[in-house]
Amino acid sequence: MSFETIPQMIRGAGRERGTADAYAVRQRDQWVPTSWADYAGEVDEAARALVGLGVEQGSPVAILGTNSPEWVIFDVAAMAVGAMPAGIYPTSTPDECAYVLEHSGSPVVLVQNEEQLVKVLERWGDLPALRHVVLMRGASSEVDNVLTWNEFIERGADVQIDAVEERLAALGPRDGATLIYTSGTTGRPKAVVLPHEALVSTAQAIKSFIDAGMSDSAISYLPLSHIAEQLVTIQTPAVTGHTIYYEPDIYRLAESVKEVRPTIFFAVPRVWEKFYAAVSGKLGEASGMKAAIAKRAQAVGRDHTAVLNRGEEPGGMTGFQFGLFDRLVYSKVKEAMGLDRSRFLFSGAAPLAPSIAEFFSGFGMQILNIYGQSENTAGSAYNRPDRNRYGSVGPAFPGTELRIADDGEILVRGPCVFLGYLHDAEATAQTLDADGWLHTGDVGYIDDDGFLFITDRKKDVIITAGGENVTPSLIEMMLQTNPLVSIAVVIGDRRPYLTALISVDPEATEGMDAEDVRAGVQAAVDEVNADQSRVRQLKRFIILERPLSIEGGELTPTLKVKRKVVREHFAEEIEAMYS
Repeated sequence: MSFETIPQMIRGAGRERGTADAYAVRQRDQWVPTSWADYAGEVDEAARALVGLGVEQGSPVAILGTNSPEWVIFDVAAMAVGAMPAGIYPTSTPDECAYVLEHSGSPVVLVQNEEQLVKVLERWGDLPALRHVVLMRGASSEVDNVLTWNEFIERGADVQIDAVEERLAALGPRDGATLIYTSGTTGRPKAVVLPHEALVSTAQAIKSFIDAGMSDSAISYLPLSHIAEQLVTIQTPAVTGHTIYYEPDIYRLAESVKEVRPTIFFAVPRVWEKFYAAVSGKLGEASGMKAAIAKRAQAVGRDHTAVLNRGEEPGGMTGFQFGLFDRLVYSKVKEAMGLDRSRFLFSGAAPLAPSIAEFFSGFGMQILNIYGQSENTAGSAYNRPDRNRYGSVGPAFPGTELRIADDGEILVRGPCVFLGYLHDAEATAQTLDADGWLHTGDVGYIDDDGFLFITDRKKDVIITAGGENVTPSLIEMMLQTNPLVSIAVVIGDRRPYLTALISVDPEATEGMDAEDVRAGVQAAVDEVNADQSRVRQLKRFIILERPLSIEGGELTPTLKVKRKVVREHFAEEIEAMYS
């Protein structure tokens, strides 16, 4: 069987899936769907338009905006004509946008609206390669070479579909398919070049362990510039056929989940932590018989999920009690979250505290950790429904090899691995060795059953003044299970003891005075310290006056902490803890 790219799969799906829903968008108070046939037709139109604009094979193009059908249509169309789409995070500043456009040399950029257009216009004069700006549906501009979506599509009116199909037929498995700009936690973003084979193999691997199909649905809400969301929104639907619901505003996620009631739900740990805080808060209000029933229900739920995790079928008294508590407790909790129809729950992009996964297992919810990076298509290891171990990120993906280097670094090799960094041979050589092993920069171990455990980022490991090696992420995860703590950043490299910067959750602390907030955080710190050796205990902490944020530059768009930026922004607070 010849190799088939994601664009080819989507075009084929248009013929095979026909009127079935491919995606839906919210219009006023209802979700309006678009069929697979129409979706495939939109991709063809955009592909012809890109040819009409003179986009050549191998050329990058860029996309700036929140999640929308146009984002994905343009992305798939670009891949179809042999171009490489590069997403720009919608929270980027004009300078950050200009960096991606200049570094990639994109001749065309798709932007969401007038607000995003201003960022491009501000620096267009410094971008000699940029010839055209295309606006998504509903936006317009009087600026020369800025095209509305309809004007863009009209550029392909005289281009025959044969021109697109010729380019499609010429694509090979190891040809560059897309550019993923890293989130810049350690410096300037690098452009990860992923081949078509990586996108296809990862999507097919996911399909191999979940029986998702056309009756399933998922919400697209994390930044599409991130490869993990592209897998959910673009790659895996091409293979499975599940319907995508676009939510461009992450702050409306809770509302959208309740409206859509997705059967597949992928979230970063911070989202699961928010759910945890809400559910545990409600449980804390229960008393008497209700509290006793909830406690017993959770115990049964954990036992039931533990059986599933081992690949066994629950039965007997556990199965009977689970059915009873499902009607009394589990269904109500999941319905309140909007996850009552969910068959597959995933966590990725950062470590999820095992206690969070165990908590939700008490309601019959099995959260599966997936591990990967941009450089390995966000898919190297995964927990599956019949082989799930808390604290781990599971065994290797099919066709992927995992190895632990002498210094504990995790190495990955397989079809999911990137081709290299665009315009950066030196960084590529440092990350991808001659034998094809990707040096992930993560530290971890593989147990006797093949489950991979991540302990930290290699560069984040703290070495105290006393020479002790400390894994900050483990301490931070434990702190963040407390509802009051939004984000914790442990400090202590080359310092005499460990401290922490604490960003509290505005919702959880609403109505509390400063003294009560500090007492609550102190209790969380004391609880974590009780399980740590003396050198790993937090001696001091500071509650930050403002939350860490994407807008403030301390968080990436996927809510990872930029430690260097945090240390710079709060240098005075850090020094105060050591004075």
